[in-house]
Amino acid sequence: MVATLRLSLVPGVGPRARAVLLERFGTAERILAAAQSELRDVPGIGVKLSRALTRAEKEIDVDAELATCREHAIRILFDEEAEFPRGLREIHDPPSVLFLRGEILPRDALGIAIVGTRHATRYGRRHAERLGAGLARAGLTIVSGLARGIDAAAHRGALEAGGRTIAVLGGGLLQIYPPEHRQLADEVARQGALISELPPRVRPASGTFPQRNRLVTGLSLGVVVVEAAERSGALISAEHAMEQGREVFSVPGPVDSHVSRGCHRLLREGARLVESVDDVLEELGPLVEAAQIGPDRIVRHPAELLLNDIEQAVLAEIGAEPTKIDEIVLASGLPVHRVLSTISVLEMRRLIRRVSGVLVARR
Repeated sequence: MVATLRLSLVPGVGPRARAVLLERFGTAERILAAAQSELRDVPGIGVKLSRALTRAEKEIDVDAELATCREHAIRILFDEEAEFPRGLREIHDPPSVLFLRGEILPRDALGIAIVGTRHATRYGRRHAERLGAGLARAGLTIVSGLARGIDAAAHRGALEAGGRTIAVLGGGLLQIYPPEHRQLADEVARQGALISELPPRVRPASGTFPQRNRLVTGLSLGVVVVEAAERSGALISAEHAMEQGREVFSVPGPVDSHVSRGCHRLLREGARLVESVDDVLEELGPLVEAAQIGPDRIVRHPAELLLNDIEQAVLAEIGAEPTKIDEIVLASGLPVHRVLSTISVLEMRRLIRRVSGVLVARR
């Protein structure tokens, strides 16, 4: 773990360089022990980076970084740990380590990213906050980047709704940017988590924000874009989402608004139009792994968050294997007509399928 942390602290070792090095050498220990000539033979590893890697053992004080993390209640989460988000393990260029304030819970597998321009209009901020609050109340975790404008509005919506939210930073956790969001960052850490793949004191730079965006979408089942100009970091997030197999949603804006042109382009290219929370929940696909969102409730599909108590009770009695409707009636204790009407609702929501006239099964 010490070698993995030291490797992550070497300036210039981003996700792609780390992936190439690990493919060649296998472990962080072998990378750091390699000769400069061996490192320079690796595609994309130039003189400057190979020199930094060979000097890492002497020049990078891992003990000091660990002391900084302890002093500021920052956890270091390695990719082999159970708490490390599964979604990030599965992206093309995953981080090997995360720095964390707050906590990541199993229910955060139900994450949705809300991103958009820093130069948001009143219209954009209102809709970002409304969607953040509504999706958080439904049980989703709101993921964004703590930036001005749409990001901040989405976080605030989730916080005011009493829901969970995660902010992924473009710098270290002790370098909050923009600085006026320090209080917001503290609130996010109390009600969710602040995350960075960069050491705590690293300042954000122009190149770190696009890298940050892939983590925002990697933590999410889909990304909702609210106000984005034609050249926008939010569109980079949408591209990451498509590459990662996530759903892309877009909120339309006024036709004459330049900060909505990117959103309209996404809609023309096939993004899902969003007018309400239901538009998002109904389009998200099933989870790879069930998420526990309460002491007695496990969710396998985001659309389950839309169900009322009776619909949840009927769905709980339907398994992946064909289940007889008579058995569902007996197990749920509900009248036959209520079970039959509920089964129809669950079918429409694409949560179950009819196997025959008397058998149903989970999708």
